[in-house]
Amino acid sequence: MLVELRAENYAVIDHSIASFGPGLNLLTGETGAGKSILVDALALLMGGKSSADVVRHGAEKAVVSCVFEATANAEAILEENGIDVEGAEVILRREILAGGKGRVFVNNQPATVTVLKQLAPELALVHAQSETLSSFDQAQQRILLDRFAGISTEEVAAAYENWTEARKKLDDLLHGEQDRLRMVDLWSYQRKEIEAAHLEVGEDERLETEKRVLANAEKLYTAAQSAFDQLYEGSNSAETALRAAIRNVEELARYDARFTEAAQQLTSARATVDDVATTLRDYAEGINASPERLAEIEDRLALIDRLKRKYGHSVAEIVAFGEDVAQKLSEVEDRDGMLKTLRAAVDQAAQNYERVALAVTEARRTASVKLAKLAEAQINSLAMKVKFEVAILSMADASETESRKTKGTGPLLASASKGPVSGSGSTVSGHDFSRAGNGLQKDGASAPATSHWTASGWDVVDYRIATNVGEPLKPVIEIASGGEMSRIMLALKVAVEENSSKTSKKPTPRTLVFDEIDIGIGGRAAEAVGQKLQALSRGQQVLCVTHLPQIAAFADQHLVAEKREVDGRTQTRIRVLDDLARTHEIARMLSGSKVTDASLQHAAQMIAASR
Repeated sequence: MLVELRAENYAVIDHSIASFGPGLNLLTGETGAGKSILVDALALLMGGKSSADVVRHGAEKAVVSCVFEATANAEAILEENGIDVEGAEVILRREILAGGKGRVFVNNQPATVTVLKQLAPELALVHAQSETLSSFDQAQQRILLDRFAGISTEEVAAAYENWTEARKKLDDLLHGEQDRLRMVDLWSYQRKEIEAAHLEVGEDERLETEKRVLANAEKLYTAAQSAFDQLYEGSNSAETALRAAIRNVEELARYDARFTEAAQQLTSARATVDDVATTLRDYAEGINASPERLAEIEDRLALIDRLKRKYGHSVAEIVAFGEDVAQKLSEVEDRDGMLKTLRAAVDQAAQNYERVALAVTEARRTASVKLAKLAEAQINSLAMKVKFEVAILSMADASETESRKTKGTGPLLASASKGPVSGSGSTVSGHDFSRAGNGLQKDGASAPATSHWTASGWDVVDYRIATNVGEPLKPVIEIASGGEMSRIMLALKVAVEENSSKTSKKPTPRTLVFDEIDIGIGGRAAEAVGQKLQALSRGQQVLCVTHLPQIAAFADQHLVAEKREVDGRTQTRIRVLDDLARTHEIARMLSGSKVTDASLQHAAQMIAASR
């Protein structure tokens, strides 16, 4: 639930705070007071596109912020993005600088617009005036149907990704064949050169060590032999001194036990000296100052260095390069086998995609009939008399429909109740399918060509309506007026959210926001819209901007936007109305600037009736 919304130096708002409660929150006020500006500010916090134009004239930056009650999914999104969860609230803030740049904060921690977009579906769904018609495209219509039916497209998306990856591998092999053939000679030379070297991993490091020894053989022999003499062989060696010291300390230990441990330590030291001396002697005797071996090592290292310049920074990388080249040559030589394997993988991935896409299509067809029936009833309860259907077509059929419309031959009709046109590719699950042509088949209808496959399936969902008796069904976005579209959107939302609440056994936590949903309506239709908003708000929070008193009367909480002039500048403030002020505001909406006793009485009656 949205708890609070703040705006500072945003458009005509210098500083305004709006507090919201559960149920139906209605915002009213004079035209130009800044009601829709608040909705735009909330849309900005949901990840909407920003512009320096929203910064109040003379200000350095605009700041919008809000507080939502946290949800489990919202907290999970924050944790995935490394943002700490603070109590039971989610705090969003966005700053837009006059220069056009901006910053985002979530729970007072730096974030990105992407995080806001991820949080948006969990927190609020905003229907701004400019979005009602322009954004309700077929993708949004499909998403709304999927939400109504509880359809997840994750499995389809995964199958689509597997199919595209398998097809890319096959395409790479086919299209890259000429380039590969041109590279065969080079790869063959490289493989032979590396194999002829008979490299061993770590060989270069061992040879470098041996080279240093041979190059400094005389110095090493002298140092080792001198150390051996000083430790063991010389007349004043450490071993001779330790032996004498041990005898004396052992003599002390015979009379004083305190020296027993010291005698043992000296004995241990003498053993260590003996071991080191032996090692030094063996090392000195093993030094072989061989010019021939040194030259051999230098030649070997030169060969390795030459290969490093070509194929890698170490012997391990050179060996890996040789193995990769050998694999490429093997693939070229075994082209037919590779093609067979890749084609089988593509075919298997395609079959899997068709299986899950067909299941989604059937689920959508089943749900479309139910949604069409519920939505039609909801729309007609809003003072309209329409016929409403949901058409499920394949993308191929949608393209053909558009082509016919362009040529003036008329549309292809397909509805939720009548099913798709012949050959559309929609099928029914629970039947046996066989591979034929370009896809699965059932009753003569094949799956759409692969060019129409997407991560969400191959369906086009088209909401169609006839607003007058006897008129043909046409796409909603083509024939609905502004007022009709507002009511249609509300009816769809009510149908979808009520069904979601029933299927999930709990209401969705999102806040639904409608900006001036009452455009183009009045009288009985307005009252019906108010009733629908009230019904929708029983399961979730609803925020609506309205100009109609018939709708405002249904508010659980009534807010008003007021514009005033202070020090030569226009300011907007938002305040929550008590019962008396609410009655006065609805009376103003009824009668205009002059509130009469009759309008006050009428307003009180409307509020009482709404309850």
